Amino acid sequence: MTPTDHTAPAPWWKFGHVWLVIAGPALVVVAGFVTLYLALRYPDPVITEDYYRKGLEINQTLANPAASLAPAVQGRNHAQTGVPVAPAVDAAKP
Repeated sequence: MTPTDHTAPAPWWKFGHVWLVIAGPALVVVAGFVTLYLALRYPDPVITEDYYRKGLEINQTLANPAASLAPAVQGRNHAQTGVPVAPAVDAAKP
């Protein structure tokens, strides 16, 4: 029989890889609190008070794709043919 050395193991906090495992979640928690602080300190303001009405107007404009894509189609045709595009005449104007 050989004598064995019975030394007490080191405490858990003396191992570096334990701190590496603890550091990941701890960093996420700290980042969450920093994000919460920034969100509460600098809130995003509402750009306009009548955003809903303007959104409805945009949706009505997008509902008519021929009117909204007309300048793009004219530009594409001009690029392909080289024929200048006549300015659009608005029938609603007197």
